[in-house]
Amino acid sequence: MRIAVPKEIKNHEYRVALTPSGARELTSRGHQVVVQASAGEGAGFPDADFVAAGAVIEADVDALWGAAELILKVKEPQAEEVARLKADQTLFTYLHLAAEESLTRGLIESRATCIAYETITAPQGGLPLLAPMSTVAGRMAVQAGAHSLEKAQGGAGVLLPGVPGVAPARVTVIGGGVVGENAARMALGLGADVTVLDKSIARLETLDDRYQGRMKTVFSCADALEEAVRESDLIIGAVLVPGAAAPKLITRAMLADMKPGAVLVDVAIDQGGCFETSRATTHAEPTYVIDGVVHYCVANMPGAVARTSTQALTNATQPFVVALADKGWQRALREDSHFAAGLNVHDGQVTYAAVAEAFGLAHVATESLLG
Repeated sequence: MRIAVPKEIKNHEYRVALTPSGARELTSRGHQVVVQASAGEGAGFPDADFVAAGAVIEADVDALWGAAELILKVKEPQAEEVARLKADQTLFTYLHLAAEESLTRGLIESRATCIAYETITAPQGGLPLLAPMSTVAGRMAVQAGAHSLEKAQGGAGVLLPGVPGVAPARVTVIGGGVVGENAARMALGLGADVTVLDKSIARLETLDDRYQGRMKTVFSCADALEEAVRESDLIIGAVLVPGAAAPKLITRAMLADMKPGAVLVDVAIDQGGCFETSRATTHAEPTYVIDGVVHYCVANMPGAVARTSTQALTNATQPFVVALADKGWQRALREDSHFAAGLNVHDGQVTYAAVAEAFGLAHVATESLLG
């Protein structure tokens, strides 16, 4: 199979969808790997490393996309990339379609087969290709929040751990999943006063036991959210509804009750964000202020630590990439129902129910396409 690895073009996105070791695995199995010139440099993988692994370097973007059977990316395709997709191609990347109607319709029009990292499931539960980037984003959220609390960044001038004689900052994490736990763990390690909100008592029990009560765990409800808004210096939104748009948990009206210079970090921004006032930002301009509250809503947070993120992501995606290359998408998905959950769009049809529901589109069951 001819596999293309384009250079990511989203603002300040430095990750690459395949490492040289991944390329070596594919070429050793008889596949042709074509990597766009300098695609891996931002993550510390120069072209020479890919060549040594048996890959071909291609400087012509049109040629790279035009001849590809399988296209590997990290972030959702941008408009100029969607325009290059064709009906006989398979795209494997993060898509987050429930928050992007124009992208969804563009992929429908392309008639390409589009498989999303973030909706693939695992036999033991969870989302195995979302988890590594959720771990990175959760840990980065605290770094970003701590920086945004500095006065020079528009924040209240609060140090997360405080100092002797001065209380630490109050940090609330909404959602106790992979993102939330990693954010809470980082904040706790820095010495902040940490509270995690979640609707799952079982999850709260797990966190309470794992961290031996050092972080507070509170059942998420309207009263708990309102208290968090009033009392927190930093709130991290870590809510996930797999494949669907994130619920809006903090409204514009609630900002009036927040401390001046408090910070909201919305890690759910890829799925539309869990704060009503959230809008996607970039690493170039990561924050904005509404009603005295600093918002950090960078949609590709892990891209800033590209080497770590690329290695973590490709460790998880590699078995799926090999399956696609060796078997083709239909057989690979037919033989693995958890992999099949990743199919979002095929031949002009939406195959993921939450995406179809988000935009009032017809839904076609994946099983009907696999034979």
